[in-house]
Formats: sequence, structure tokens, C-alpha cells
Amino acid sequence: MLKLENISKTFNQGTVNEKKALRGVSLHLAPGDYVTVIGSNGAGKSTMLNAVAGVWPVDEGRIILDGEDVTAKPEHKRATNIGRVFQDPMMGTAANMWVEENLDLAMLRGERRGLRWAVTKQDREFFREQLKTLGLGLEDRMTTKVGMLSGGQRQALTLLMASMKKPKLLLLDEHTAALDPATAAKVLEITDRIVDEHKLTTLMITHNMKDAIRHGNRLIMMNQGQIILDISGEEKKSLTKQDLMDMFAKTAGTTLDSDEALLTK
Repeated sequence: MLKLENISKTFNQGTVNEKKALRGVSLHLAPGDYVTVIGSNGAGKSTMLNAVAGVWPVDEGRIILDGEDVTAKPEHKRATNIGRVFQDPMMGTAANMWVEENLDLAMLRGERRGLRWAVTKQDREFFREQLKTLGLGLEDRMTTKVGMLSGGQRQALTLLMASMKKPKLLLLDEHTAALDPATAAKVLEITDRIVDEHKLTTLMITHNMKDAIRHGNRLIMMNQGQIILDISGEEKKSLTKQDLMDMFAKTAGTTLDSDEALLTK
């Protein structure tokens, strides 16, 4: 479903601020893979996600999505096939529009815009049923401006919007990092259910090793712009936080003292 073939990205090339963010990264996601991504500050996690989304071009390598080479495609042309939820709950939605209006925009993604303006009765009933599945009472707040929602409600809504048209790839960029632990756990529960229900191929960056172990069928760890660990199957199921820290130390030649080393992008 997704292939990264030896992609590299350097920022501020040729200056004193030169930063090699990605160094020949290769990764293959099969359809339905749910991959968690962790790594220390500057490891290249968000750079990799942004490269896949088309936020900036890569210097070398190829990005192939569902058999199509999208390396040269700009972000807006990839967006039809890619759903994304950001770390900031304020991104991904229109704060001054109603909940149902935001959902309507998500439904129209990738389609030609005609003269249609109002949300139809049929769409409204569909949105209500979809919102019920979140278990947050948003089905009774469809004419509430999204900016009035809590961070957790907004992230859950953004998840629903990003997955509504069953994208070929779902990108989750530390989408629970700005939430309190209880709300983050609820959003991750919703995430797992949506990914499983729609069989979405998913890349999820997380700052928390326990969440990386607990969620998804595969875990990759990045360090200094490279993938240094790729764990799946029974090995991942039996993995512990200490195992992961030990593997990192052995592979990277340095140690992680706690989750604090993984808190930032």
C-alpha cells in the first residue's frame, strides 16, 4: 500500500544550520498495517510523515502509494487519498463552522464543488449515526461551532472526518500529545476502532512507548533520520517498555532514561 524507497531529506543544505532529517529511509506498509512510530527528538518521525503527505519534496528516493508513484505530486493532490490528524486539536477542522458543516466538508473532499451549500437531511442523519459511534454526545451538538468543543472531542471529530471516505492511508501525527491521559486513552480507543472497522493502513507517531507497544500490529523506531527497529507479530505482542529501551540502546549505542526522551518530534 505504501512504499518509501531510500528517501532522504536535508534542510538548510550547505549552511551552518544544515540538518539531515532523513537518511535513506525505506519502509513498506502492506494494506491494513497499523504502524506506530517512535523516536527521540529530531529522529525524523514528523519529517517522514510530512514527506509522505507531500508537505515538502524529498531530495532523493521514491514514495509510492497504492502502486502510484506520488513523489512529485504536491500535497493537495495527495490529500484525496490521505487522511491526517495533527497534534494540535485546532488543526484539521474549521473552528467557526458547525460540527455538521465540518463533516459535510469532509464528505466533499476530492469531489468537484457544485452549487450545493446546505447540509441535506439525508447527510444529517448519516452524520448523526457516525457521531454516535464516538460515544461523546456529539450527535446532540451538530449545530455547535467546532471551536466550542473540548480538545478530545475535536480530535475525535477530526479522526471521523479523516476516515469518513476510507482513505488509502491514515497519518496520525502525535494526535493525543496535547490531551490529558484519560482523554488521550479515549481518543486512542476510538482510533483503534476506526482503523479496525475500515481496515485502514495507518502510520501513527506517538510520544509514549507504552502506547506504541499497545496499539497497532507493528512498531518502528527512528533515530537520526533512519529506521533502527522494525518489530511486528509475536515479538511485538510480548514486547515491554524495558525491552524497547534495551533494543534502542543496543542498536543506537546510547540509552533512553524514560519516556521523556520521546516526548517531542
